[in-house]
Amino acid sequence: MTGLDRLSLNQITTKRWSLPEAVRGCVDAGIPAIGLWRDKVAETGLARAATLCRDAGLAVSSLCRGGFLTATGPDERRAALVDNFQAIEEAAELGTDTLVMVVGGLPEGSRDLAGARAAVADMIAELAPHAGDFGVRLALEPLHPMFCADRAVVSTLGQALDLAEPHPATQVGVVVDSYHVWWDPQLDEQITRAGQSGRIASYQVCDWTLPLPADALLGRGHVGDGHIDFRTLTRQVNAAGYTGWIEVEIFNERIWDTPGDLTLRTLAERHLAYVADA
Repeated sequence: MTGLDRLSLNQITTKRWSLPEAVRGCVDAGIPAIGLWRDKVAETGLARAATLCRDAGLAVSSLCRGGFLTATGPDERRAALVDNFQAIEEAAELGTDTLVMVVGGLPEGSRDLAGARAAVADMIAELAPHAGDFGVRLALEPLHPMFCADRAVVSTLGQALDLAEPHPATQVGVVVDSYHVWWDPQLDEQITRAGQSGRIASYQVCDWTLPLPADALLGRGHVGDGHIDFRTLTRQVNAAGYTGWIEVEIFNERIWDTPGDLTLRTLAERHLAYVADA
């Protein structure tokens, strides 16, 4: 199908597939790029994963994920740095310049939100030069506020940009993820701001559907199934100068249990209907 030239499958959308299966699925569906997850890469082996994507002609749109930067103890902080240094190097080996960063929630037993955000800023300052050395950009992903305690103390695109802007745009950018930012009354303004500074590293899409499941992380749906205005959001991202991959990232048990080829067919059809013509 024409119109799929910017479409990327984020690997979590077909969670039941191995990496070789996901690569073959993308090729068969005419999807030109894939966003990889570190656990699936580790299952396959880093070198083999890179070779599989390269030989299939697939671009690697991103690597998920680095981050979890809010640890306060010296041993935990050191371990987080080591893991993120490794993630940066893995991204470079896989041929992507985008490492998605989920910054982490409050440390266990803590209520110090300001302190956790300060810890994130300090860790980014240590990681950014290493990312630059490997040609990789740390893509800070704000998450919906309901995940503030456990996954990301950065909840808005504005907060992510505040953390990114002390560093070169080639080293630290931001993710615009429809599920996490669609509700923000300052979203248009912050997308424009991100574009002006060349900070949009990734655009990820899935829909906000109701009712939310018991595990809110799994409440995402296919584009068009929920409440997000994708044409308007995509126009805003495009107008900000972003011309990169549009990555479909869905956490949903029902979709995970659907045969992968059917999921990719739906994914492509929805991309054409709601996103590609924006």
